[in-house]
Amino acid sequence: MSPVELDPVQGAGQATLEIAVVIPTFNEKANVAALIAKLDQALAGRRWEAIFVDDDSPDGTAEAARVLGRSDMRVRVIQRIGRRGLSSACIEGLCATAAPVVAVIDGDLQHDETLLPKMLDLLQAGDHDVVIGSRFVSGGGTGDWDRDRVAKSALATRLSRRVLKADLSDPMSGFFAIRTDVARALAPRLSAIGFKILLDLLTAAPEPLRFAELPYTFRCRTEGESKLDHVVALEYLIALYDRMFGRFVPVRFAMFSAIGVLGIGVHMAVLSALFLGIGTSFLIGQIGATLAALTMNFFLNNALTYRDRRLKGWRQLADGWVSFALICSVGAIANVGIAAFMHDVRNDAWAVSAMIGVLVGAVWNYALSSRFTWGRY
Repeated sequence: MSPVELDPVQGAGQATLEIAVVIPTFNEKANVAALIAKLDQALAGRRWEAIFVDDDSPDGTAEAARVLGRSDMRVRVIQRIGRRGLSSACIEGLCATAAPVVAVIDGDLQHDETLLPKMLDLLQAGDHDVVIGSRFVSGGGTGDWDRDRVAKSALATRLSRRVLKADLSDPMSGFFAIRTDVARALAPRLSAIGFKILLDLLTAAPEPLRFAELPYTFRCRTEGESKLDHVVALEYLIALYDRMFGRFVPVRFAMFSAIGVLGIGVHMAVLSALFLGIGTSFLIGQIGATLAALTMNFFLNNALTYRDRRLKGWRQLADGWVSFALICSVGAIANVGIAAFMHDVRNDAWAVSAMIGVLVGAVWNYALSSRFTWGRY
C-alpha cells in the first residue's frame, strides 16, 4: 500500500515522514515561531517534523513551541528537567523520531535552513551517512565574526583533527543531517559532553562515516543572547580529552582531581597568608585554609565537573556545600588512616603510602559527592 500524500503544511494522517529537525534550545523563545516559518518555507513539499529539545528555559521557550504544536502537528517538544547540555539534548532528539533522516540546527537562526532539502536529497541517495553544513569550504563563510573568534575556531578545528577519523573542513559545525539508523547505532558510544555533537558522532564511529560538506554563511544572531562563553570552550577541550584518554581515566574524575590539586594550592596560599602574614595560630590558619580550599573546590566542581547537574539557588548551594564538606572530611580521615596503615606495613615506602592515601581519599570524595551532593536534584 503506497503512502497517502497529504498537504505537507498540515502534516497529519499517514504521510511518510522524511526528515526530523532537532532544535536544542535554551532561552530562545523569541526565535521559535520565526524558525518554524523558515523551516516551512525551506522544506515546502517535503514531509518533516521539528523537535524542540529544551533545557527547561526560564524564558518559556518550551511553552512557545507547545503553542505552535497545538495547531501544527509537525512541531514537537521535549522539555528536559534537571538535565542540561547541547550534546545530550541532541542525542535525545535524535532518538525521539521515526524519520529516516534527522538534522540538527541551532535555534538562534544563525544556520542556513535552505540547505536542508539538499542534505536530505544526498542522504536519500544512499551514498552518504552524514551531510555537514560547512563555513570553511569554498562558498561558505563566518559572516561578521571578529578576528578573535575566527582564530579560536581555527584552533579548535586543528585540535579536533587529532581525534577525528575524517578530514573535515568544519568539524566544529553544529549544523548537519545524518541517517537516523547511524545516529541510533552510535548513541550508546556518545559521551554527551560539551556542545559539539558532530565531533562526538564522528569520533564514536568504529568506521569512518561517509560524509559530504555543503557551504553556508553563518548568520548574525538577531534575538536572544549567545551561549558561547569560557565554560563552553572548556567543555570542548573536555570532550577532546574524553575521546583521547577517557577510556583510561573518566573525564569527570580527571576534572574532579584537577580541581582538587588547585585546592591544595589555595590551601597553602591561605594558610601562608593567615599564619605567616597575619600571625594567627597555626590551628586557626589551618581551619581557614581548609574552609577556603573546600569552598573553592565545591564551586568549581559545581560550575565545571557537574555543569550538567549544577546546583542553583542558595538553598541547593548551601545544602550541597554542607554535604560536600561532610563527604570530604570523611575522605580526609580515610586518606590519613589508609596512608598510615600502608606505611606501617611498608615502613620504607612513605611516598607510595601517601599517594595511596591520596588516591583512596580522592575516589571516596568523587564517588560520594557524585551520588549525594550532585546526584539528588
